[in-house]
Amino acid sequence: MTLLEDARAMHEELRLFRRAMHAEPEIGLDLPRTQERVLAALDGLQLESSTGERTTSVTAVLRGGANGAATPGGAATDAAIPRPSVLLRADMDALPVHELLDLDYRSRIDGAMHACGHDLHTAMLVGAARLLHARREELPGDVVFMFQPGEEGFGGGRIMVEDGVLEAAGRRVDAAYGMHVFSALEPYGRFATKPGTMLAASDSFAVTFRGKGGHGSAPHGAKDPVPAAAELVTALQTTVTREFSIFDPIVVTVGVLRAGTKRNVIPDEAYVEATVRTFSPEAQARATQVLPRVAHGIAAARGLEVSAEYLTEYPITANTPAEADFSQAVVEEMFGDVQRHHRWVDPIAGSEDFSYVLREVPGSFIGLGAVAPGVDEMSTEFNHSPRAFFDDGVLADGAAVYAELALRKLAALAADRG
Repeated sequence: MTLLEDARAMHEELRLFRRAMHAEPEIGLDLPRTQERVLAALDGLQLESSTGERTTSVTAVLRGGANGAATPGGAATDAAIPRPSVLLRADMDALPVHELLDLDYRSRIDGAMHACGHDLHTAMLVGAARLLHARREELPGDVVFMFQPGEEGFGGGRIMVEDGVLEAAGRRVDAAYGMHVFSALEPYGRFATKPGTMLAASDSFAVTFRGKGGHGSAPHGAKDPVPAAAELVTALQTTVTREFSIFDPIVVTVGVLRAGTKRNVIPDEAYVEATVRTFSPEAQARATQVLPRVAHGIAAARGLEVSAEYLTEYPITANTPAEADFSQAVVEEMFGDVQRHHRWVDPIAGSEDFSYVLREVPGSFIGLGAVAPGVDEMSTEFNHSPRAFFDDGVLADGAAVYAELALRKLAALAADRG
């Protein structure tokens, strides 16, 4: 049987794994039930597995047996030629979202939901581990499976990189691949990637204006911070269009605007918090300077004190051009259909902490449409919605692509090294 046929033969196992995980979502860096579920799914495979100390991560290394038997630490038969290694990553955490879908496997945890499809990612990577384990004697190198918590704003990818996941095989991996399902944007079963920037950097911008409270009937006797906060909301949008190039744009969205307790009371403070998305290191660096300047200028004009904190968070997710091309070729050749892959022209403004991996090693991040078959992908609820639906019919194909990427990359690397 082909790898794809083997993957489809295990579809029901992957579906049951995914649905059990969906029903018990966990948030952040501490995912004990999820970690236990992943370890149980990998039990019986000849993997070198370890768990994180700062997170409930799982790292598993599969030693290939081709071109000389693998040894602990991954040394090749010829010690002068290091064995190639490839990393495959899945994130495992859920979101603080109350699920509104009426499913028999809906979340049983109030206020938590796999609204971004990480349960599918985890199931697909478990499937890839099983597929590659069955072919371990064909592998001329090693595969690192990275099961990561805390993608949703907790920097789990950064922590795992700091803790050595890229060197888990005994030396730095040669390439890395990650995958992400979409509940909209791409039709059922279509993969997508692009060279260069695929996803934006994500930063936070928080501003507190401090004035002097008073009676709502006598604003002249107070220093009202509310108009300054309102002015900042609109000024930020003007700043986006007047101080940044339309060919290297930024997105600023105010998600928090908080002030006051009663309509006739002028408060002492007003608070504004925004997310900032940029598509290049240059635009990100400029935003760190320009946005605080705008807030300070408004405060000065209104006679207020201000604190403006700009925090850089996730970097841009940038695919190595050659690896994006390689990913596209693998998908098109596996399925014998160029329509199964969509090469994006433009990036999207979502962000990903797989960016920390791609900042260190070559690789590619790949999208996968998990919209229900026949449903218009432009009209459905997108990731993070309490009604976001991900069709798990894509699990086998996703697992097969993960495994095929590792197989082909290891073969190419081994051939290059002679």
